[in-house]
Amino acid sequence: MSWEHWFAFVAASAILLAIPGPTILLVISYALSHGRKVAAATVAGVALGDFTAMTASMLGLGALLATSSAIFTALKWIGAAYLIYLGIKLWRAPVSGGASEAGDAAPARDRPIRIFLHTYVVTALNPKSIIFFIAFLPQFIDASRPIAFQMVVFEATFLVLATANAAAYGLMASMARNSIGKPRVQRIVNRTGGSLMIGAGLLAAGWKKAAA
Repeated sequence: MSWEHWFAFVAASAILLAIPGPTILLVISYALSHGRKVAAATVAGVALGDFTAMTASMLGLGALLATSSAIFTALKWIGAAYLIYLGIKLWRAPVSGGASEAGDAAPARDRPIRIFLHTYVVTALNPKSIIFFIAFLPQFIDASRPIAFQMVVFEATFLVLATANAAAYGLMASMARNSIGKPRVQRIVNRTGGSLMIGAGLLAAGWKKAAA
């Protein structure tokens, strides 16, 4: 693999990742509502979810999704319904008397491990991401060199960029959240985050296979 191919892949990936999608909206929503520790959990969920999606693509699931409308639609609706459920849950979440730096006031059911799992499921079950990887990666593959090695390098590179991108969005959102002290303002933040999540779910529900 030449450096030219790798740099082109980095540039294209960075541009694509900078555009917020449902997963980034999920990161922002949780960071706004719960703070920095939860933001870190969502970033880890994004990294593992992207790893799962990319690996699934390499194992052939992406090709299956690209040709099967039924499977694509099923995954799409499962992911969209889950995002909307999380959005409603966040909209209705109780608030504490004051904001905590690490989101310690969050109910036990919203501790980082659960939110990590939520983010992982949403990211890994995104059918467009799985199909995207099988359409995107081959454009940068040098057929005259070992393909397996190139795939591993591209996957590792994309995961680093995706993690850094999610971390940047999460950090900015958590910094805004940490300045909140009044319960009324926290409630507004929760509902804003919940609305973002619901909107992401509706966006996911509108995906078309042909556009993948």
